[in-house]
Amino acid sequence: MQPRRRQVSRVVAIAAGVAAFALLAITALAPPALPVHQAYAGSSVQGTLQVISVPGTATGIRVTRDDYSATSGLQTFEAGTTNRDWAKLVMFLAGFPVSDSNVTVMMRWMRQENGPNDWWNRNNPLNNGWGSGGGSGFGSYDNLVTAAENAAEALHSNSGYSGIVAGFAASAPTAQIEQAIWASPWATSHYANGAHWSYTPVPEYSSPAGTW
Repeated sequence: MQPRRRQVSRVVAIAAGVAAFALLAITALAPPALPVHQAYAGSSVQGTLQVISVPGTATGIRVTRDDYSATSGLQTFEAGTTNRDWAKLVMFLAGFPVSDSNVTVMMRWMRQENGPNDWWNRNNPLNNGWGSGGGSGFGSYDNLVTAAENAAEALHSNSGYSGIVAGFAASAPTAQIEQAIWASPWATSHYANGAHWSYTPVPEYSSPAGTW
């Protein structure tokens, strides 16, 4: 009976060892506890705050986010009040770059037609006959936005203005665009081929309420 007891004890010991090993194996295979997440904040070059949450065990992570920007649209240009704003509106409606050189030429052109301090005369800053009811350019428009729409349309509708269109489209040097204006049929005087053209800075004036 002695040997049988020893054998049973040995079996129990082996079983206990196997159970302990199995418990250890299960513990080893169990997934580790999820690390605590942390929030990191940083600033972009434009100062925009960027925040991202990453595991607490993560190291050496750098996240880059693109900044956003806005582009001026029709409502922005329509909200203007000055001769510079109107010049920009014509450029926008005609599909030309709203560049400094283009706006400078347009403001000079407006000055040649109506003068800077009453550039809104008859709501027709360029004395444009297209759609204004005045074939000679002395017609009027209901408002300055309509005037800008018609000026843009007129430039694209008459082949005689192709040089002006090409110059504005390329945002060419001011002299190139101005020479195209003088050579075009826009003004019968052709601005004396530039002799009547002024190059001094054009002062900005706001038009009266209700003109836009």
